[in-house]
Amino acid sequence: MPDSAYFDQWYADMSSPARDAIVARAMGLPVELGDAGVLSWPGIGELTRELRLAPGGLLLDIACGRGGYGIEVARRTGARVAGVDFSSVAIERAKQNGARRLPAGRAQFQTGTLVATGLPTGAADGLMCVDAVQFAVPPLAALLEFRRLLRPGGRLAVTCWEAEDPSDERVPARIRAVDLRRDLTRAGFLGVEVHEKPEWREAERAMWEDAVAADASDPAVRSLQAEGRLSLATFDSLRRVFATAAAP
Repeated sequence: MPDSAYFDQWYADMSSPARDAIVARAMGLPVELGDAGVLSWPGIGELTRELRLAPGGLLLDIACGRGGYGIEVARRTGARVAGVDFSSVAIERAKQNGARRLPAGRAQFQTGTLVATGLPTGAADGLMCVDAVQFAVPPLAALLEFRRLLRPGGRLAVTCWEAEDPSDERVPARIRAVDLRRDLTRAGFLGVEVHEKPEWREAERAMWEDAVAADASDPAVRSLQAEGRLSLATFDSLRRVFATAAAP
């Protein structure tokens, strides 16, 4: 599994306006977001609604990367955001994005892992994890940590991919291990709902196709192209999922 050093290098290498522009265009993301991931602008709206945050509430963004998505949800709801990622490079950029896009005191970011965040028990009103739960071994361990962090009734929103066929060895083992309906139930969450999101998946296909066709003079774009070719080769073996639940 990739470690923090791998992701430090990955975040350092991916920092490119040309790369971010390809992703942001396909996902419909504004440039000021400061974090071009593969959750679309409409997807951020869905996630925000499902978290049901009140002004002043505490949102945790676990595996936050450069922080853009959690910061955007905090902007829309008036919540505070605390982000955790095990890449120190990502955390430094998240701090910069938070300082740029939120009032002082509304954002904090620290290093930690999916299964050991270093955050206090039962403090969060909402928790989001965008496209990263597969990096916990097993994913259930991350979901148990998420339950620990949420207050009773606190809302959880998780986006990820699942294998169409868990026995398909073309799919990375970490994705084949993801079964959000099963594991959210095992972790003790209530009101578990898992929805397939084909429209998100089609936006992702468009992003990979745009990336493969792009000018390859930028090293970060070349890296995105390599990832895109791999993804497109087995694209129909994965489904995009969005899960929500509440802490008991």
